[in-house]
Amino acid sequence: MSSRAESQTIYAAGLVQGIALVTFPAASTILTAPGSYALSSGQYGAMFIPQVITAVTTSLLGAGLGRRFGGKQVYLAGLAGDLAAMVLLIVSHFVATDHAIAYPLLLAATACLGAGFGLTVPSINTFTAAFHPAAVDRSVLVLNALLGLGTALAPVFVTVFVSLGFWLGLPVLAASLLVILFVVSLRLPLRAEPAARPAQPASPGAAAGPGAAARRARTPVPAQFWVFAGFAVLYGFCETMNGNWSQLDMESLRASATQASLALTVFWAMTTAGRVLFAVIARWFPSRLAYHLLPFLLAGVFALIAALPSGQPGLGILAFALAGLGCSALLPLTISFGQEKLTAVSGGVAGGVIAFYQLGYGIAAFGTGPLRSAGITLPAVFGISAAVAAAMGLLSFAVAHHRPSPASLHPRPTWSPALQPGE
Repeated sequence: MSSRAESQTIYAAGLVQGIALVTFPAASTILTAPGSYALSSGQYGAMFIPQVITAVTTSLLGAGLGRRFGGKQVYLAGLAGDLAAMVLLIVSHFVATDHAIAYPLLLAATACLGAGFGLTVPSINTFTAAFHPAAVDRSVLVLNALLGLGTALAPVFVTVFVSLGFWLGLPVLAASLLVILFVVSLRLPLRAEPAARPAQPASPGAAAGPGAAARRARTPVPAQFWVFAGFAVLYGFCETMNGNWSQLDMESLRASATQASLALTVFWAMTTAGRVLFAVIARWFPSRLAYHLLPFLLAGVFALIAALPSGQPGLGILAFALAGLGCSALLPLTISFGQEKLTAVSGGVAGGVIAFYQLGYGIAAFGTGPLRSAGITLPAVFGISAAVAAAMGLLSFAVAHHRPSPASLHPRPTWSPALQPGE
C-alpha cells in the first residue's frame, strides 16, 4: 500500500503536468506578437511538430523503457523533460528578437515537452490506479480532473502575469513547481503493487505459462484497431483547433488579451468538467449515447465559431466553452471502448490511441498555419473543422458498434511490470 505522501505527489504531478502542457498555446498571442517573437502562423504551427514526434515516440516506447529502467525512473525522466521545456522557453525570451536563435530554442522546448508528456502521463495514471486498488475508477478520475484543472489554469496565469508586465512568470512558475515535484518524488520510494484486475477473456488458442506473455507481445494488431486510430486522429485535430488556435481566433472577434485567455481557459475547464459530469451521470445517461452525440455537438459549435460576427468576443467565449463540452468524454471513452473490445491487445490500446491522437494534434497544429498563409481565415478553418467533427460522429458508430457502455468512462491503466523498480 502506498503512503499518503506518494499518492498526493502523484496527484500534484497531474496538476503541474497540465499547466506545463498548455504553457505554449496559452502564450500564443505573445509568440505571434510583432514586438515579441513575431512568429508567423506557419512558424507557430510548425513549432509543435517536435512535440508531436517526441510525444508519439515516448508514448509507444514508455512501457519498454519502464521494464528496463523502472517506473519511477520513467516518471522522473518525464518531469525532467517538462522542466527542460520550461527552461528553454525562459531562455528563448532573452533572445526573442533574434529569430535564428529563438526559434530553434522553441523547437527544442516543445520537443522536450512532448517527451515529458509521453513519459509522465502514462506513469502517473498507472501509479494512481495501483496506489488506490479499492477505488481505481475514482482515483483515475480525480487525477485526470487535476490534469484538466492544470490546463485551465495555464491561460489564467498568463493573463495575471501579462497584467503584471511579466508574461514569463508562467514558465518560471511551472519550472519552480517541477523542481519541487522532482525533488519530492526523488525522495519517495514510488513502489506500486499491481491492483487486482478482472480476468480478461483468453484469446482463442492462448496458452498459459511463462511463454504466454511473449506470445501476447507478438499478437498482430487487429484490423478493428485502425477504426479507433482513425477516430483518435480526428479527435486530436478537433481538440487542437480549440486548444492551440482559440486565442488567435478570438483576435478576429476584436477580443482583448484577457478575453482571449478566458476563451482558452473555459475550453479546458469545460473539457475537464464534462469528463467528470459524464462519469457521474453514466448510470442515467449511458456513455455510449454521449459518445455518439458529442461529436455532432462539436460540429455545430465549429460552425457557430466560423459564423461569429466581429466584435462579439462574449459569444466566442461561450462557443469555446461549448467546444470543451463537446470534446470532453471522447478521448477517454475511445480508450475504454478499445480496451474492452480489443482484448487481445488491450494493454497496448491506450498507447496506440494516444499516439494517433498526437498525430491529429500535429495535423491541426501545423496544417492550420499554411492554410492561413494561403489566405484562408481562421474562422473558415473552423468551418472546415465542422466537417471533421461530423465525420468523427459517423465514425463513433463504428467504434461503439453493438457495444454496451464501458464499465468506466476513464479507462483503467493496464498494469505493467514497468512499475516494478529494479526489474
